[in-house]
Amino acid sequence: MGNVVVHEPQNSRYVILVDGERVGLTAYELRDDAIVFVHTEIDPERRERGLADQLVRSALDDVRATSDRRVVAECPYVARWLRKHPDYEDLRTR
Repeated sequence: MGNVVVHEPQNSRYVILVDGERVGLTAYELRDDAIVFVHTEIDPERRERGLADQLVRSALDDVRATSDRRVVAECPYVARWLRKHPDYEDLRTR
């Protein structure tokens, strides 16, 4: 079955499922013209496997494709991720 990232707008989060089991999430808040990522977590037993990277990349790709909101990274992981991926900088300056 593999890894799947699912947007749960009713819960203001994206979740990552591994073989159907939720193992992580990145939560956000909508504020004015921004989507503010406030927290990211991965099940401690599943860390260091690239899941957070996949989760954040998929979430930001979805924001790019479905919204004109700018991205604000209050979550330290998302902030670090954005610094390492300058090709996503346009999301911060929309």
